[in-house]
Amino acid sequence: MSTNERYINPIIPGFNPDPSICRVGSDYYLVTSTFQYFPGVPIYHSRDLVHWDQIGYCLTRESQLDLEGCKSSMGIYAPTLRYHEGRFYMITTNMNRYRNFFVWSEKPEGPWSDPIWLDWPGIDPSLFFDEDGRVYLSGTNVLGSDEIPGIYQAEIDIATGNLLTKRQLVWGGTGAQAPEGPHLYRIEGMYYLLIAEGGTEYGHMVTIARSKSPNGPFESNPNNPILSHRSSNHAIQATGHADFVQKEDGSWWAVFLGIRPVSVPFVGRYHHLGRETFLAPVSWSIENWPVIDFRKETFEKMQLVQCLVESQQKTEIDEFDAKLLQLNWNFLRNPKAEDWSLEERPGWLTLHGSETSLNDIGSPAFIGRRQQHFRCTVSTLLNFQPAGEGEEAGLTVFMNERFHYEIAMTLDLYKRRKVILRRRIGSLWKIEHEVVIDYSTIVFGIEADPSNYRFFYSEPKGPTKYLGSGECSMLSTEVAGGFTGVYFGLYATGNGRACTVPAHFDWFSYKSE
Repeated sequence: MSTNERYINPIIPGFNPDPSICRVGSDYYLVTSTFQYFPGVPIYHSRDLVHWDQIGYCLTRESQLDLEGCKSSMGIYAPTLRYHEGRFYMITTNMNRYRNFFVWSEKPEGPWSDPIWLDWPGIDPSLFFDEDGRVYLSGTNVLGSDEIPGIYQAEIDIATGNLLTKRQLVWGGTGAQAPEGPHLYRIEGMYYLLIAEGGTEYGHMVTIARSKSPNGPFESNPNNPILSHRSSNHAIQATGHADFVQKEDGSWWAVFLGIRPVSVPFVGRYHHLGRETFLAPVSWSIENWPVIDFRKETFEKMQLVQCLVESQQKTEIDEFDAKLLQLNWNFLRNPKAEDWSLEERPGWLTLHGSETSLNDIGSPAFIGRRQQHFRCTVSTLLNFQPAGEGEEAGLTVFMNERFHYEIAMTLDLYKRRKVILRRRIGSLWKIEHEVVIDYSTIVFGIEADPSNYRFFYSEPKGPTKYLGSGECSMLSTEVAGGFTGVYFGLYATGNGRACTVPAHFDWFSYKSE
């Protein structure tokens, strides 16, 4: 792929922030942040930097990823992926325990090792393997600590995780807030330190410095930032937190996060798909500084291709016939084995609703997948016979425990089976619509466009009936807060006590337009 070719951006759509990339021969591997979702840190594979397939997760066991009691948008922050002498290393922060660690594997799809915990404060840890065999750990301090804001570094024993040198400040950035997300490279005999600044919002940017030594002092690029869409009308905003990779042909590329905000007249911009992974070419100036091509016309070309591709309908259906869940499914925090099964009723996903609901900081009987397209339709077939008041199961659009919509089947005080549409916006929640039904097998669905979700239901072979709608903006980061994106989820709950009967889901369909 040359820098003149057009390609699809984002290269990994939907909630996939803080990308980190490495190349092994002709293969590229990339990881992103997952916060409170389990399994943690998806790993993607590509041969061309454009087409990506998920091949596994780095954190698949509770011994690797403790999310008990994890608040939304805490958990796993900003992983870095590197390869050295036959091993892949993934280093990250679990903000649920305020600890940094790394895991390793000889195969990118795993299994990955148990964590090697580090005596290293702060967030966004990164590894650099130098040509002389030394290994460097870099990261940033947590906001509010006593340390001077900036990038800190030490030499590390990669076998044990022990520090070999004192932690020291190597660069404070350009003066913008929140210098973070460091990555160190050796290129043509010089050491380049790439970081993010400005906060991971509309002021986000990428800056870089260089030195003759990995320990500094680092000279700031006079043309910083080398990537930012702040104070612009670009369709892609909040660009930052980048990582470099060099192709076999010698060309350089950057992966980075960005958002695609939707404009609401008289309201402003909002984004609900989360921070996504983008790609841009990197060139080098006469002074040997990297230049990321973020010109408006470049991104307009990318947007054009994206629109053309998304106009072609694509349907993904999970029949729940396998023994394992497909890789695109996630749980909220550490799942309870007794809450779900693919074997209890073969060909169906069975959820046993617990006392935990979607409103709780816990692990409800829930599996979800990212919303990756503005225009899409999801649907599922549910078989459920609630036997007690408060028992419910259905389909949710979920941002976090305080902001979500759901269409569900439940039983009311008078033992009547109902379909309900509920919206929770912060401390306010309301059942917008409800309909009494007399059947136990039902299709639930959601149609999404950039502005609204429309909720519908039907008997398995009956006509579609629309129950109501909800604004996408109410589930956006600008309203709901946090660092994640929207999920479509299947769930069951007893709303304070365990359900007496299971909920069975026969299939789940995701159709993008």
